[in-house]
Amino acid sequence: MTFSDDELKHFEDVGAELPPGGSSAFVANDGAQIWHASFGAGPPVILLHGGLGHAGNWQHQVQPLVDAGHQVVVVDSRGHGHSSRDERPYSYDLMATDVFAVMDALGLRRAAIVGWSDGAVIGLRMADTAPERVSGLFYFACNVDESGTYPFEMTPVIGRCFNRHVKDYQRLSATPEAFQQFSDAVGLMQRTQPNLTADDLHRIKVPVTVAQSEHEEFIRPEHAAYLARTIPGARLVTLPGVSHFAPLQRPELFNAEVLRFLHGLRD
Repeated sequence: MTFSDDELKHFEDVGAELPPGGSSAFVANDGAQIWHASFGAGPPVILLHGGLGHAGNWQHQVQPLVDAGHQVVVVDSRGHGHSSRDERPYSYDLMATDVFAVMDALGLRRAAIVGWSDGAVIGLRMADTAPERVSGLFYFACNVDESGTYPFEMTPVIGRCFNRHVKDYQRLSATPEAFQQFSDAVGLMQRTQPNLTADDLHRIKVPVTVAQSEHEEFIRPEHAAYLARTIPGARLVTLPGVSHFAPLQRPELFNAEVLRFLHGLRD
């Protein structure tokens, strides 16, 4: 039976959790303790979640990727989920170093990155600063400058996602009372970063798939097309019938594109 949760009612009510059987740990990096978990064996792929979320949001992706023959690594971004943070403002560059620290702890020289929203920018910064460590990037649902976003408009779907993020933060974080400060700090980063130019994008030398949802709430479709046109050799795919929350809404659709991307890295 095909799973779907287009309105995120199931996600708001039940949440999303990682499957059993993974091996989890913390790694210290630059003032923070970064939680991560690894599942399966094979060519490694790292899943990086969106802002205010946590690694469990990849519930529907981990096992299918393991079944396809991959080692799947998930990371709670700095200050998200189980991971801690220091007092510095959030930055995508700093969070990219956290993922490299996880790779070092796991002995991973190189990995494919699947990034969702903020996680996509983290992956892009990794690909720029250390392309020898990134075999490819699946870039889903994020901008690279302020021109790429719609004016924010709260919708019932966004509201349900936010409600679940509040509950999960209070359940997972070592500072459960600090969600508002956390949300404000992440929001500041999202409003002021990233600020990447066409020249920055031209530097990207790893294989990139830019994925844009048909009903994306935050990112303009012409911006996704610009990314695909500007990053050398990048490919643009459109996910029909879903929005910014495609990995939760229609996992089989999202996973098919991720697996196509990963298969292409082997060719």
